[in-house]
Parts: sequence; C-alpha cells; structure tokens
Amino acid sequence: MKEIFGLELPNSLPEVCRRERMALLVYDMQVGIASQIKGADGIVAKAGQVLKAARDAGVRIFFTRHMSLPFELMGAFQFRMAMKWQRVDEPRLVKPWFLRDSPGFPIVPSLTPRASEAVLDKITMSAFEGTPLQMSLRDCAVSAIAIVGIALEVGIEPTARHASDLGLIPVIIADACGSGDAEAAKRSLASLAFEGNSMITDVAAFIDALARSSNDGRH
Repeated sequence: MKEIFGLELPNSLPEVCRRERMALLVYDMQVGIASQIKGADGIVAKAGQVLKAARDAGVRIFFTRHMSLPFELMGAFQFRMAMKWQRVDEPRLVKPWFLRDSPGFPIVPSLTPRASEAVLDKITMSAFEGTPLQMSLRDCAVSAIAIVGIALEVGIEPTARHASDLGLIPVIIADACGSGDAEAAKRSLASLAFEGNSMITDVAAFIDALARSSNDGRH
C-alpha cells in the first residue's frame, strides 16, 4: 500500500476491503421497492451473497429503509418526489407508500438484518442525510463503504458522491445494485467511474478481495 506523511493510500480492491476499515451498506432493499424493479430476485440473491461474505468476515453492516412521513407531515421535497414517482400531477393525489408499518416498508425477508446490524430510516436519497451513518462510520474509524441495493440511479449514486465528500472510499458492487432504468443506471456508473473516487466492482471480485484481505491477516 502506498503511503505519504504517515497516511495509507489504498489503491486496490484488496487494500480497501479490510474488515476493520470498511462497512457494508445495504441500501433500501425493501419489499415495496424490490417489487417495482425488473429482475429484483437476482439483485436480492447477489446482495445476499455479499451480505453473507461481509458477515463471515466480520465487516460492520448497515441497512437503510426509505420512509414516508404521514401525508400531513410531508413537505415540498417529499410531495414533488412522490408526484414524480407516482405519476400524478396534484399533491392531493399522493399516497405515502412507505409508512413505517406499511406492507412495503420492511427489508426483504431473505436479507433480514441481525441484531448486531443497524437499520437506518431516511426520507432522503443520500444515506448520510438525516441519519447517524456518518457519525457511526467515523466513530469506528471506517474509511470505505461498500454499497449494494436499489436503486443505483436514484439513491446509490448520490450516496456514493456524498461518501466521497466525507473522505470515504465508496465501493459500488454493480451487479448487486438494481435499477428502475437500465440506461440511467449505466450513466450513473459511467459518471462515477469518470469522477474517479469510487471503486466499481462486481460480487465475485468483491468477495475474493475480502477473502484475500482476511487471509493476509488484516484484522
């Protein structure tokens, strides 16, 4: 690993995938969101592979859930977003799809979080806005965050950009990230790759890098 002024500069996937310095974020893998995504079963399965590998390696794990506020508490941002998603042109026609106790709110059963894993609820696109995620990662001296979930072009891209601005290394596990629009998702990946702060990989390479890092004794 390259170093300067006492700082480590991880530059490869195995160097980043150190279980004590990396967390896994499972982004919005909720019943009501997965049901809207083409090929969601495959994404759930891929995310499950990553989740198992992270658990086996002792990586810290966080989940997010997108949450709706009650109709009476929704603000301009939430109404505008809901109108767009629900394809209605009047705010009074909006329905809060992801109320806390609604059927679509929970994480898909096969990815059920453990008691040792955090579940953070949000009303934003970035997983860092309005949640304790930033503080939690900083407090644990985490320097990289691997991301799987839905949707790449809606919430995962802004989360990765926000992570970079916080000094974290985002690792996008692309084949474990679902999308509502395949072309938009490709543009998101291309833009993140061009910008250069994110590492973009796939499930097999990530699991291999995590295993190699663990076998090197980096605990």
